[in-house]
Amino acid sequence: MIKKLLLAVLIALPMCISAQAVKFGTVNSQQIFEIMPEKANAEKTLVEVSKKYEDEFKKLQDEFNKKYTEFQALDAATPQSIKDRRMQELQENQTKIQNFQQMASSDLQKQQEALLAPISEKLQQAIKAVGQENAFTFVFDLSIPSVVYSGAPAQDITALVKAKLGLK
Repeated sequence: MIKKLLLAVLIALPMCISAQAVKFGTVNSQQIFEIMPEKANAEKTLVEVSKKYEDEFKKLQDEFNKKYTEFQALDAATPQSIKDRRMQELQENQTKIQNFQQMASSDLQKQQEALLAPISEKLQQAIKAVGQENAFTFVFDLSIPSVVYSGAPAQDITALVKAKLGLK
């Protein structure tokens, strides 16, 4: 019995000692990301590209509406083959509009990812650098909902990361 107790103490002792050296930090990466000037530039670029897509969509929609109005204006004496051809043109235009919407949405998403990825990477590198400079064992991101508790031993390094990035 005493041997088992002594063995348990010997096993637990190194863990208790090493636990003393563990240093925790927290950071709110979302807060920092929102104030980074690169993010504002990326959003401006995305708004400009989105506006171009909206303008093109409006042109396609106007073209469709014009053809639809012309189709409705056909009189009863118009041969069925002409009506069928116009109906087919309307369907083709509708398909063209739907394809354009899908392509534009996909392209905007890709551009957003391409523009925001380097900003996110820069932020992660700054967090890593602050963690290394201040000898943190773990840094938890407070903007991720999975962190439910941040006790007294944890140090909030959001200000240090902002300083590393030159932000106020």
